[in-house]
Amino acid sequence: MPPVPFLVLILVGARLILPRRGLGYFVLLLGVAGIWFSGCQVTALALQDHILKPPGPLQGAALARLEASGRAYVQQVALARRSGRGAAVTPPAAVMALGAGRESLAPEYGMSDLTHFSAERLRYAIWLGQRTGLPIGFSGGVGWGQQGDVGASEAETAARVAQQFYGVPLRWTETRSADTRQNAMLTVAMLAEQHVREVVVVTDAFHMPRALRLFNEAAKHEAALHPDRPALTVTPAATHYWRREGALDWLPSVGGASNVRVALKEALAKLTGV
Repeated sequence: MPPVPFLVLILVGARLILPRRGLGYFVLLLGVAGIWFSGCQVTALALQDHILKPPGPLQGAALARLEASGRAYVQQVALARRSGRGAAVTPPAAVMALGAGRESLAPEYGMSDLTHFSAERLRYAIWLGQRTGLPIGFSGGVGWGQQGDVGASEAETAARVAQQFYGVPLRWTETRSADTRQNAMLTVAMLAEQHVREVVVVTDAFHMPRALRLFNEAAKHEAALHPDRPALTVTPAATHYWRREGALDWLPSVGGASNVRVALKEALAKLTGV
């Protein structure tokens, strides 16, 4: 990952200047340019738009369909409660946010907390749930890099944050997954077992192509294992699209460097099929 490859180019170029001046300066400048652009937002935007190609925001007819489905579900729940069987109504769809890491012990809170990526995904999932009337869930256990840490899982932390800060209970908390592939497998199996027909996947735009691929694979696998259950439809609901800011996009920044790194990680995952 940048800037290491470009630092190597600079060292190689510097070494080549004496025996092969032209080639040495070319390699040196290539390394400097690489370091510059690996920290620019314009590079992250190019990777997002031309390599990752996330689906567009959940708007228009797709959102209207979910709103209609949610209204019908709310009416069915109200009718079932009046008749004393509220728990018998199966939601037509589930809004599921995917975890992106958590702090096992945030010192300011004295307990676990979500990273900013996870918190943004949870917030958008709550907004979608309130907009459509569909129930909300969160998928996330403890990532591979945090195995053995103390503290609640991501999903348990998200459930607490949703209740305390938004006053919204989560219907589903998938607490065992350690990566996106497990997010997909365990979430799809959980929802299919409850005969939910659609999952609205909430994650960042840069992460959505991989998440969508893995959720569709998990849905096909689940359908093959249990042909008696309804097939699960996967609907993307991406958030946090990177946007153009003008001339500043061409200047290195902390945000640009961070975005380039995560975009390269997702591009590598796309290339290898992970």
